[in-house]
Amino acid sequence: MKDSMSEKDLLLIRRAIELSLESVKRGGGPFGAVIVKNGKIVSESYNQVTLHNDPTAHAEIGAIREAARKLNTFDLSGCSIYISCEPCPMCLGAIYWARIDKVFFASTRSDAENIGFDDSFIYEEISRPMNERKIDFKQLLREEALEAFRAWEESENKIEY
Repeated sequence: MKDSMSEKDLLLIRRAIELSLESVKRGGGPFGAVIVKNGKIVSESYNQVTLHNDPTAHAEIGAIREAARKLNTFDLSGCSIYISCEPCPMCLGAIYWARIDKVFFASTRSDAENIGFDDSFIYEEISRPMNERKIDFKQLLREEALEAFRAWEESENKIEY
């Protein structure tokens, strides 16, 4: 059975597209995001990378942060995200960490690449061994850092996520 797009889904993806257009008018990148739970909009955001000089200020990240704050939880299970473009690797990771149930997107990462937003190099870098990446990775003080992991394992106050 094939999932069909409902009228509500179409309205929500159109809202994400509207946000992407608003972002361009404000001097941001052409990306928008809307998070919905139980049929109601919880949060909206648009790309603000250049507006705030913050490379992590993608539409999806902003919407996830706002939704988590409003719902008072880091677990966004039961939510869907509507985004104007297929997510980049950072946003895809954030969507998984937030446990969002469904992703609806309009344009593709190839469409984004065609206008200069090319994330393919990140996907390629992730699959490479650390010693073959373009950024130099050096591991330091692993044993000292593992102390925090042991403390976490032994903690009775931890909140797993």
